[in-house]
Amino acid sequence: MSITAALVLFAVTWFMVFFCVLPLRFKSQADLGHVTPGTPASAPEDAMVGKKAKITTAIAAVVFAGLYAIITSGLITRHNMDVFGIMN
Repeated sequence: MSITAALVLFAVTWFMVFFCVLPLRFKSQADLGHVTPGTPASAPEDAMVGKKAKITTAIAAVVFAGLYAIITSGLITRHNMDVFGIMN
């Protein structure tokens, strides 16, 4: 696996994990009872984006390591995914 492919795999993994972590512990302004004028009631009170980015990086590093190990070991190749026999 090239460096570029590894970076792309990590970036995709990071964003997938980030979008799964974002809704955790979400409190909207409407939930807490005070909506700032000019914002929708569904806006977050405290988004905690920095904390969630750190959590995402830790989880994504573990998931990336597993995916990298599977890809580079040769356990799963494109020939395993050739269901219809058209990649020869």
